[in-house]
Amino acid sequence: MKIASWNVNSVRQRQSHVLDWLALEKPDLLGLQEIKCEDGAFPADAFRDAGYESVVVGQKSYNGVAILSRVPFSVTARALPFLADDMPQARYVEIEAEGLTFGNLYLPNGNSGGSAGYEAKLAFMEALALHAQSLLATGRDFILAGDYNVCPTDQDCAPGALPPTDALLRPETRAAFRRLVWLGLTDAVRALHPHGRYYTFWDYQAGAWPRDCGLRIDHALLSPRIAERLLSAQPDRDERGRAQPSDHVPLVVTLAAP
Repeated sequence: MKIASWNVNSVRQRQSHVLDWLALEKPDLLGLQEIKCEDGAFPADAFRDAGYESVVVGQKSYNGVAILSRVPFSVTARALPFLADDMPQARYVEIEAEGLTFGNLYLPNGNSGGSAGYEAKLAFMEALALHAQSLLATGRDFILAGDYNVCPTDQDCAPGALPPTDALLRPETRAAFRRLVWLGLTDAVRALHPHGRYYTFWDYQAGAWPRDCGLRIDHALLSPRIAERLLSAQPDRDERGRAQPSDHVPLVVTLAAP
């Protein structure tokens, strides 16, 4: 089973990129983040023609998540459980497919909005941890994947790419990510590649891509039984070299059959 996550930075601008990638890679599930459109503007028909049904949680101009699936699925959540109702809701969608719960998330960046913006980031991470605990308690097999906006360690941030005060690097941010791992979840990329540069994001500015000045901020966290099935986990760097790319690339996880 192949499962992927991709912050496309506007699905309507990147529709042809996504369709080309689906035709080439044929994932069973693809979580999209930062689709930047309301539900009705999402190009569901184009993806259906390519063999993928979709579920969308959209928002005008900002945020927004969707899941594309070529296998039957049921929707289990359209917002992150345990998150306060006054928090932005176009950041989480969850389905169940092939005996697997797939949560697709777009975690707040935390650098805008002052201290309130950063508190919103930590509140989302708190709710995500509570939801993961709930899923573990019920014995469900799951993957929580998406744009976490977290560099878990120094090796996940190119030297000089961000100041140490950035919300993606702050100690509280990293501690909240570690909490998820300490619950018993597996960081798919680092389970197979403990060291090295496995960046998923390169800024459009200052020649970040040609200088390989990137960040690893897109992650897939696996529940224990799913981690036992892990075969591969890798960012698809080739996508960043295309014309008019997203600033993120797909993160692709492959699982053995149960």
